[in-house]
Amino acid sequence: MNTLRSDANSCFVCGPNNAIGLHLEFRLENDVCLSEFTPEKNHCGYDKVTHGGIVFSALDDVMANWLFLKGLRAYTAKCDIRYKDALPIGTRVRLEGKCIKQRGRLTVMQGTMTRDDNGQVVAECEASFMMAV
Repeated sequence: MNTLRSDANSCFVCGPNNAIGLHLEFRLENDVCLSEFTPEKNHCGYDKVTHGGIVFSALDDVMANWLFLKGLRAYTAKCDIRYKDALPIGTRVRLEGKCIKQRGRLTVMQGTMTRDDNGQVVAECEASFMMAV
């Protein structure tokens, strides 16, 4: 489990002090950042489907936390996301973030959200992160 900086305690995705947050915990295993998440009814967009912004937020953080857990500080510069399947409320997913390449201040990351119940990919993305100076 990662130790958050004090200014991240209210982060919507991983902050333990955010009353309406997702409270995800991230870890590194074999150079992949991992987390699990089960959306609840307050994460709904419509028709008992998880809002796409919640899906994006979780994916953004699993990629960013790969960097954080390696002691790097960076900011999302660009993200291309592809939604592949709806995520019904109450369906547990696995999040994975890994590095594709690093060059100078730029790191390109890949994120994937996969349903636990059927192995279907809900969404995948590729994002560029700029290292803080």
